[in-house]
Amino acid sequence: MHRPTRREFVEHLSAWSAFAPAMAVRARQRPATAKRTFAYVGTYSSPEGSNRGQGIHIFEMNASSGALTPREVVRSDANPAWLALNRDRTRLYSANEIADKTTGAGTVSAYSVDRDTGALALVSTVSSEGAGPAHLSVHPGGKHVLVANYGGGTVAVLPIQGDGRLAPASDVERHQGTAGPKQATSAPPGSFAISGHDRPHAHMIEADPSGRFVLATDLGLDEIRVWRFDDVKGTLTANDPPSVAVPAGDGPRHFVFHPNGRWIYSLQEESSTVMTFGFDPSSGRLSARQTLSTLPRGFAGTNFTSEIALSPDARFVYAANRLHDSIAWFSIGGDGLLEWVGEEWTRGDYPRSFTIDPSGAFLFSCNQRSDAVTSFRIDKRSGALTFTGQYTPVGSPAHIVFLS
Repeated sequence: MHRPTRREFVEHLSAWSAFAPAMAVRARQRPATAKRTFAYVGTYSSPEGSNRGQGIHIFEMNASSGALTPREVVRSDANPAWLALNRDRTRLYSANEIADKTTGAGTVSAYSVDRDTGALALVSTVSSEGAGPAHLSVHPGGKHVLVANYGGGTVAVLPIQGDGRLAPASDVERHQGTAGPKQATSAPPGSFAISGHDRPHAHMIEADPSGRFVLATDLGLDEIRVWRFDDVKGTLTANDPPSVAVPAGDGPRHFVFHPNGRWIYSLQEESSTVMTFGFDPSSGRLSARQTLSTLPRGFAGTNFTSEIALSPDARFVYAANRLHDSIAWFSIGGDGLLEWVGEEWTRGDYPRSFTIDPSGAFLFSCNQRSDAVTSFRIDKRSGALTFTGQYTPVGSPAHIVFLS
């Protein structure tokens, strides 16, 4: 074995001395530039009922394992059950389902976001202009928050001011019409999935990718409403035609746009179906193309669907089933039509919603009745979900969004 001479040792030491400072600088830079991902979980937190959340729970996500580490809780008893981040990820908005004792309306809150720590600071709170705000989204133009009030049957436009605060509504539209039948046309045999067919119930609102049109589902009226949007005035004008119907009693809940802006996938709560629609981005018109069950072949009984989402690469659609407590996934064909591929148990009771993290590596299910968020690794080739074995305890979790 060769033993280095004193001269060789000194030469090697000198080389290392020249190289070491650069290595030290790189080591110091890694933690400072490392990309951190934070997760915000909205909960049902009001003292009434069986709510066990504490407000908005903040976690840090491990990018390799998907594990969520608790960081902070922004306490609120207003049921901040639905959350949305603005495009710049500097503001978080929450739909608060608790009713004002005077007006009966819910509220929407704006929080500033610390990008380094994930911390939130309340900026403002305004009326949602209707009872039970169940969903909100930020318009692509970045100047308005759109909110759907399930209990009040209204949708509202809330202007975003220069400092991120919310102003009172610039427009409020009340859904009107005849409620559909209690029994869903497309429900599985033996279903008693009856919920909101007593009056109008606005359940979700979101703009198309261009921002020219705003779509809102109404579960009680069995229709998806389409509005033309004025980004300067913050107003909604009924499109022509103003809506498209789904089968009577099926109850449209949530929908998702394909990135191409020409396909929409709509989830029906009471029939447990996903419908594929064509969307004309020039006219805002919808045309039904396909209807598939979110449940396995041969299923009988009651189920309520909750959430629908696309994989970041837009190759798969995922849909959540409550009572069956599963997440099904579908492949998207070249023509936009879906094909049922598989399903996975959520490892929890009543998945209120789920979200795929920004990298597309993990799916997180908010299991409302079992007080935990569960995580699944996504196979990007097949779309398949594999449970990570991780349960993150959160009381009455409703919705999770990610900051990265």
